[in-house]
Amino acid sequence: MNSQFQTLSFELARPHVGLLTFNRPEVANAINTQMARDLLQLFTELTTDPGELRCLVLTGAGERAFCAGGDLKERDGMSDEQWSAQHAIVERVIVMMLECPIPVIAAVNGAAFGGGCEFALAADFIYAATTAKFALTETRLGIIPGAGGTQTLPRAVGARRAIELICSASTFNADEALEWGVANRTFPVAQLLPEVLAMAERIAANAPLAVRQARKSIRVGMQMDVHHGLQFAIEAYNNLVGTADRHEGVRAFVEKRKPSFSGR
Repeated sequence: MNSQFQTLSFELARPHVGLLTFNRPEVANAINTQMARDLLQLFTELTTDPGELRCLVLTGAGERAFCAGGDLKERDGMSDEQWSAQHAIVERVIVMMLECPIPVIAAVNGAAFGGGCEFALAADFIYAATTAKFALTETRLGIIPGAGGTQTLPRAVGARRAIELICSASTFNADEALEWGVANRTFPVAQLLPEVLAMAERIAANAPLAVRQARKSIRVGMQMDVHHGLQFAIEAYNNLVGTADRHEGVRAFVEKRKPSFSGR
């Protein structure tokens, strides 16, 4: 995977664990056109072939912000056509992120506003710093959340609370995010990334094909009724029976040793 981007930082933080950082701290990691293009390139590559990666962590540079959303100073000079063209890139990134074959964990280290909040919500789950703040502020700007927030937030907190938060553009804190189901866990900011990477490493140590199929079964099954979701999950289960990793997992259990999964 290409690790050279103008607005992002990407590194292998642990075995099989990638760390992706929004890297424009001077503007609270706001998303400009170049960042949108960088994100599209990265998630296109990752969705097409994750290679040895088994989990991805997404965070922001510095302690001020995870991501402040769209770069409004850049957008202020755009025509309507340019605005829509830029947003089309972001739309594609969110779809790619939702379809990413490996789990994505958001480590929300600071403010996650607007599109930044939407990127966090598009992750499979969120760990947040106790100082983190969240908001979908788009109705203050004459628009609505356009990167999935109207769909991902109500799936996390319920329709009534989502309507309240989006229509009022209200900010909520890490404790509220935890209580309402937006965040899975919260940590002091100094502990956040180590805790997230430890969880990512734990996920990466499990059979990668099984992790992918479990994630896909949940993501896709949630869009179905229970009966069809169960059918989809059973098919995913049966696809794993003949894999080398299934044989290795059972053999390692019987032999009382740590399994060595190959992703085959």
